[in-house]
Amino acid sequence: MRDLYPEIQPFRQFFLETGGAHRVYVEQSGDPQGLPVIFLHGGPCSGVKPDHRRFFNPERYHIILLDQRGCGQSTPFGELLDNDTPHLLADLEQIRTELGIGQWVLFGGSWGATLALLYAQQYPENVSAMILRGSFLARAEDMDWYLGGGLRRIYPQAWSELLQALPEAARVNPARALIDAVFSEDEPTALAAAKQWQNWGGLTALGPLFQANPEPASARDLLQARMELHYARHHYFIAENQILTQSARLPRAPTYIIHGQQDLVCPPDCAWLLRQALPHAAFILLPNAGHVARGAEMTDALVSACDRIAEVLTGHG
Repeated sequence: MRDLYPEIQPFRQFFLETGGAHRVYVEQSGDPQGLPVIFLHGGPCSGVKPDHRRFFNPERYHIILLDQRGCGQSTPFGELLDNDTPHLLADLEQIRTELGIGQWVLFGGSWGATLALLYAQQYPENVSAMILRGSFLARAEDMDWYLGGGLRRIYPQAWSELLQALPEAARVNPARALIDAVFSEDEPTALAAAKQWQNWGGLTALGPLFQANPEPASARDLLQARMELHYARHHYFIAENQILTQSARLPRAPTYIIHGQQDLVCPPDCAWLLRQALPHAAFILLPNAGHVARGAEMTDALVSACDRIAEVLTGHG
């Protein structure tokens, strides 16, 4: 089975000037003359990590990572003004243009897969291939599953703890109540809700591997929760079911759809529906993998897909 490539360091790090308050962290590693690939992290607001460079052969790929607006090393952290999906797509296009890249491979997981698909719908001519992990379609029913009548039946104890952070009268609509609590001007209320949101996200993504931080939520935790729910409460700033209804706009570029059968955050039917919309795509459902890009099975699938894309697009093994 394939493992991550050895650790590497960026050969360049810079901040993209967006023309507004946001400065977007960007880094480049690997071969500057190699096959360009952009890594799109999840969240929103999770940020990139050094290991994200390691899915790609550094002798073949020009590896580009960024922290989306308000995330990671981008500044100001947690800023919601001008932080929406159209601005994120514009940032990607500005990065591509400033780096002098014609086409690039899109590699995205969860919300990153959403962003990759939305970019590909808007700029299909700039996409050479896509590798999509744990695809999130950003529909109302997807959030209903996550904060409604679905996932709470899998983790009833954690769901009960989340509800206890909300006013009892508001629990009839937990999603709305959670958003209101996280954005509350009452700091203890907001921090308590952010902590439960953080625990819910960690447990549902990692399952038995999750270990809750016993410390209270920090100011940074609150900003991160607010950003994630800022996107959720605005329906991710896209039309309902846009990815599937506008799938004809997606390029017929080489595509891998990789999904864990045990993914509870983005259930596998999301990937299955996406595969129906992209019949040319390679569809890989991993029986023992979950939501995150961890574990031998998921790592092998992702690294193998990246290696295969490099072979196809460069014309040699």
